[in-house]
Amino acid sequence: MSEDQLLVERLARARVLVVGDVMLDRYVYGSVERMSPEAPVPVLRQSGERAMAGGAGNVARNIAALGGTALLIGLVGDDAAGRELSALLGEAHRVAPRLITDPARPTTLKTRFIAGRQQLLRVDGEAPNPAAGGTAQALLAALKEMLPGADVVLLSDYAKGVLSEEVLPHAIALARGAGKRLIVDPKSRDFHRYAGADLLTPNRGELAAATAVAGEDDDSVAAAARQAIASAGVGAVLVTRSERGMTLVENGREPLHLPAEAREVFDVSGAGDTVIATLAAALAAGTGLPQAARLANTAAGIATGKLGTAVVHPADLLGALQARTVLASEAKVVALETALERVQRWRAAGERIAFTNGCFDLIHPGHVSLLGQARAAADRLVVGLNSDASVRRLKGEGRPVQNETARGIVLASMGAVDLVLIFDEDTPIGLIEAIRPEVLVKGADYRLEQVVGADIVQGYGGRVVLADLLAGHSTTGTIARAGKGAS
Repeated sequence: MSEDQLLVERLARARVLVVGDVMLDRYVYGSVERMSPEAPVPVLRQSGERAMAGGAGNVARNIAALGGTALLIGLVGDDAAGRELSALLGEAHRVAPRLITDPARPTTLKTRFIAGRQQLLRVDGEAPNPAAGGTAQALLAALKEMLPGADVVLLSDYAKGVLSEEVLPHAIALARGAGKRLIVDPKSRDFHRYAGADLLTPNRGELAAATAVAGEDDDSVAAAARQAIASAGVGAVLVTRSERGMTLVENGREPLHLPAEAREVFDVSGAGDTVIATLAAALAAGTGLPQAARLANTAAGIATGKLGTAVVHPADLLGALQARTVLASEAKVVALETALERVQRWRAAGERIAFTNGCFDLIHPGHVSLLGQARAAADRLVVGLNSDASVRRLKGEGRPVQNETARGIVLASMGAVDLVLIFDEDTPIGLIEAIRPEVLVKGADYRLEQVVGADIVQGYGGRVVLADLLAGHSTTGTIARAGKGAS
């Protein structure tokens, strides 16, 4: 299992305190069959309606969907939308809401009208008055009370008034005083407001507005992020760049540019919430910023493939990570010409190449041990894999059990293996002559004089390693035992 897959399993430990602007997202669905006779607008024939928590509430929903626990603080009005939002969050599994009611403001409500997968119109009902006086004190009191139960604090600023001048600096001071890692998703173009945060997560437009640097390419985005870090007094910046992916900039480190993970985009609503929720949960689960950013980038690709402010679940992440692993594995199974180009680059970097070969039909612990020993003998491991025709000539009809494509992907998915080359001859002598490995590895059931290519490798100063074998493991034995079981 990869490190990212292990991280997904650890997300259940995460406890994130979200403070920010909650809102009610309402979706009105229907179909459009004609234009209105009253005005040049489409007529939506309503077929359904759905409401869910949005804004900071959607961040909390995403944390909970990932398996973590979300502690949530926000404001609602004394109105029907506020009561509906309170009920939705109160029923949400793994979300612990503390919603302060402010009779002087309406609950923020966004209503979207959708025909098929096309959003026709959004209507916003809001009064983004800054939280002040008793309301501000109630927010800070809730924050102080809930801080001990959180691993990470996330300030979700939608510029609707919760993170006002009476709340924001005190919230940052409380989080820092409690030794909590602090993430801010900013909306203000004045990043100085967030001084003291460990991480800011602006989108490219927000970063450009704050720094006056357009950020059209990787270098300029990184420069703008460094400017924000220096001027605002924050620890790092993760910039979300829509179809261009993300860029993570930390003090004293090279920028990390993450390309967008290709998916069909249905709806970008709430994708930013998914990013910061995944990022916060990953950090709360104990990982570092680069790995957290990579996982958040994967989650963003999933979220934009769903309709509405949809959440991402661990199964979604694991499926995407598995698909990525398979694609990466397939990229390791290459033609000889490609392999020689990579080998040349590795050698130019001072790395030594090991080579081993076999049929590798039904991978078993003996194979795993052999490959591990082969990789330990050098910096890179190239594996020659007998083609299906070659295996049939060597092993007889009925073999291989798995075809060369399946065997190649399984081999390439193993961390010890850097390249897989499928060869059609009975021996890999041609590959050995072309690659000229520094180390040639075979199992200890061979004598040195029996190892194909040993004389060639030793002739140019390389060495031959006879790897220890694990007793009781063989493909032939496994097939025989399976046959007896079937009968």
